[in-house]
Amino acid sequence: MPTTIQFGTDGWRALIAEDYTFDNVRIAAQATAQAFIQEGKAERRIVVGFDTRFASDRFARAVVEVLAANGVKVLLSDRFQPTPVISYSVIDKEAGGAIIITSSHNPASYNGFKVKSDVGASASPELVAVIEQQIEAIEAAGGLSAVRRMPFAEAVAKGLVEAFDATPAYDAQIARLVDLPRLRDAGFNVVADAMFGTGMGYFKRLLAGGRTTVHEIRAEINPSFPGIAPEPIRPHIDELSRVVREMGADVGLATDGDSDRIGAVTGDGTFVNQHQVFGLLLLYLMDQRGLRGPAVRSVTMTSMGDAYAQRLGQEVIETAVGFKFVGNTMVERNAVVGGEESGGFGFSGHIPERDAIVAGLYLLDLMVRLGTPMSGAMDYLRQQLGDWYYHRVDVSFPPDQRQAILERVGAARPNELSGSPVASVGTKDGYKFYAQDGSWLLIRFSGTEPLLRIYTETTSQERVARILDQGRRIAGV
Repeated sequence: MPTTIQFGTDGWRALIAEDYTFDNVRIAAQATAQAFIQEGKAERRIVVGFDTRFASDRFARAVVEVLAANGVKVLLSDRFQPTPVISYSVIDKEAGGAIIITSSHNPASYNGFKVKSDVGASASPELVAVIEQQIEAIEAAGGLSAVRRMPFAEAVAKGLVEAFDATPAYDAQIARLVDLPRLRDAGFNVVADAMFGTGMGYFKRLLAGGRTTVHEIRAEINPSFPGIAPEPIRPHIDELSRVVREMGADVGLATDGDSDRIGAVTGDGTFVNQHQVFGLLLLYLMDQRGLRGPAVRSVTMTSMGDAYAQRLGQEVIETAVGFKFVGNTMVERNAVVGGEESGGFGFSGHIPERDAIVAGLYLLDLMVRLGTPMSGAMDYLRQQLGDWYYHRVDVSFPPDQRQAILERVGAARPNELSGSPVASVGTKDGYKFYAQDGSWLLIRFSGTEPLLRIYTETTSQERVARILDQGRRIAGV
């Protein structure tokens, strides 16, 4: 029988007061404590952080009570913080891992439970499997009755909990990654959209004191996230686009609820999609900064930079969906950059985890190096990598048709994608058909919803619909 606590591509997320309850959070914390102890990581302390969502600070305290009762010493963030800031604190404090109470970009009715490894990365599939096994054992043993718990005040009195500020160490790391004085003196007009999440104040503080100005919007705590889900894509960033246009700004930068996803708009309010951002970051790191090493991307992420990286003699490694795969591959292969379709990007010399703050600063540094606003950076992208067009459709299907769809797609061997011969077929996560001109078609089931997802990226806008239609025909939906 499946448990009510199900880990997805990055932790467990559920509706507050339905499955996301204090009891279930304590069960997840007990399982994670046992996993960290089993892995030999708990002796080095565990960091606990939280976001701006409803009751996140209280859920974090519930986690602390369970960890302390299991004899695990805890470093508790003294206030809400971006997920990458907490992830970096694992490295700074030489901790054994972290638990972060956050539901990232999900709507306000959700909260979540993320687990980080001792290198600040999303928990590996192996660690997640151990946690899930522990959850099953706890629930089989009586659920909450099998959970250890120590009152928070007692945990503090016994020295098992230490509050700390993760900001200074993170700011020092930022100063090592990018030339902040140059960004401050660049004179750009930036609009930063925190989307009521943890990123509020970061760009403004880091870029203060020079000619660059940062105007913040939605930079206050409001757990209802009025009118949006805190995901930096359209339509949720339409307000950012409007403000950028009205202010005549050079760029707009948006961070999601826990600041691990970045969104951007040009001065005329045009949305820069996640694939374009990955292309810009690849060019920034390899062309402008001259870094060399593999690039890692999920199977759903753009391939627009593949040919460019390969011309430089650099490998592009494709992984299954989820930054737990991207991040761990970055560590194994010492990669320069990792990216996924959702707008999360990680970087060498930092943490093998998504960091929207670093990504945003790197985009600004690219603008400084090119001497242009974001619109000019987009021209540079097209000049270097060409024009690429991406789209995805989600198709509902009767559950009893899942196996038939899988068999149809698995047996398919199309000769071409809208005129370009198919060169190979990948089965890393679904079925991906690669054409000789770089176009591709991916068909996979969602890992969290009863949906069939059909993706394509190709070289002209009119080919997008044709390839997606081809995908639907292959799947028979």
